[in-house]
Amino acid sequence: MRPVIELRTVEGLLVGTAHGAGEDLSLTDISLDGDRLSWKQSITSPMRLNLTFAVTLDGDTLTGSSQAGRLPSSKVTGRRRTPTADEPTR
Repeated sequence: MRPVIELRTVEGLLVGTAHGAGEDLSLTDISLDGDRLSWKQSITSPMRLNLTFAVTLDGDTLTGSSQAGRLPSSKVTGRRRTPTADEPTR
């Protein structure tokens, strides 16, 4: 399964969760400015890392990068998707 981020608005605030690798992780410091989206998340598997994401939205796709501490940045791509009939809605 590829990682999935779920974003929604709750009481006027953008909140999100990352799903994948057997973990559901809260996103923090979520910011949407025009077509630019950024957020942070901490993972524990396969090792403990604090990740920072910065992406640009274009319709139903996103492209950008993630940074894990002092490690080199990694390319990030994604697309909007809707849950399939057999997936639970969160």
